[in-house]
Amino acid sequence: MPPMISVAAVTKRYKSGLVALDAVDLEIAKGEIFALLGPNGAGKTTLIGVICGTVSMTAGRILIDGHNIVRNYRAARRIVGLVPQEIALDIFSTVLNSVSYSRRLFGRAADPAYIERLLRDLSLWDKRDTRIVELSGGMKRRTMIAKALSHEPDVLFLDEPTAGVDVNLRRDMWALVRRLRAEGVTVILTTHYIEEAEEMADRVGVINHGRIVLVDEKAALMRKLGKRRLTLALQEPLPALPKELAGWPLELEDGGRRLSYRFDASAEDTGVPTLLRRLGEIGVDFNDLDTTTTTLEDIFVDLVGRAA
Repeated sequence: MPPMISVAAVTKRYKSGLVALDAVDLEIAKGEIFALLGPNGAGKTTLIGVICGTVSMTAGRILIDGHNIVRNYRAARRIVGLVPQEIALDIFSTVLNSVSYSRRLFGRAADPAYIERLLRDLSLWDKRDTRIVELSGGMKRRTMIAKALSHEPDVLFLDEPTAGVDVNLRRDMWALVRRLRAEGVTVILTTHYIEEAEEMADRVGVINHGRIVLVDEKAALMRKLGKRRLTLALQEPLPALPKELAGWPLELEDGGRRLSYRFDASAEDTGVPTLLRRLGEIGVDFNDLDTTTTTLEDIFVDLVGRAA
């Protein structure tokens, strides 16, 4: 099956010489939730803007469901919904009028039942006759999401959709994303809440300095790059790592009261038994031990650090 979105050698270079995107290649499958992660200024928002046609590209090619976004702009844009970071609304319009107008802009026939269901899903139905200027920040964000979904797009871009919003909106947002994915909608999101990407995404892409550092299925990424951490609660704090442990990937924490060791759980030899035996030999005793799994955030920080 051809990808829903195909990005080939896309570059964005500004007149100042700044290269915001550097020959980006990316394919996103129909019906998947794809999380695009990266630090501030990495190129996430620029890439979304280029794909959606709100930012011009310097070079490259983008297809959305087979439609070239330059030659077939209207056909491509018609199947895309975009929730940008910045709130941009006609503040003197009502919620219902604003969302209904967005549907008409995309040439869709009126469908009051669909609009009502959409507003109810986003807890906006009771506010449908309220002017946007009178809404809270969270309700304005909900209205932006409703406008992006008003024309029933096949692809939905969410650029930091839950940044600075309340817990209720975050919960409703992810419930809606799950439902959309079940209906076959392709969802691409950027987020600073990496735990959301870890919970929701099928695949994860990491971008830094305008280049794609890595793209992989979330589960495969966790298997390949995920580590486990062994933490030992020491009986006596250590002022420094003993010289007998030189060369081991160890860190002292909590003022020398804890010793942590990272290891690959899938490796044939994790090193854990050898480490514990060595600690006994040099007289370093511990009261308790615990193991934890590396999170997607740990992997992200490590990847960005390597690419810096």
